Amino acid sequence: MKTVTLGVASRDAVTKRFLAAMNGKAQGAFITFDSPELLFQTLTQLRWNIIQEMTGAGPLSIREISRRVGRDVKAVHRDVHALLDAGVLERNVDSAIEFPYDAVHVDFMLKAA
Repeated sequence: MKTVTLGVASRDAVTKRFLAAMNGKAQGAFITFDSPELLFQTLTQLRWNIIQEMTGAGPLSIREISRRVGRDVKAVHRDVHALLDAGVLERNVDSAIEFPYDAVHVDFMLKAA
């Protein structure tokens, strides 16, 4: 099973993970955001629905994604492009949209101010 971890991480943490990977230590797949606010701004409820429908589904057209989530194509197009811009979704060589993971793990910690 190919799992991605979505989370919040500082640039230092991302750099440490990158350097560990460069030294041969497996890190897994991560998509990180600079802040919880950015994570929640990017991953709205409607966009989570898109990710849920695309998890393990392989490449899909925007029209098929729209059909699966029960929304109009134009609105799904906007959300898909926001997720592409954030690096959450990928466009393959055939221009289909893909979320190349079978599972999603969300990981972040909120601390007292």
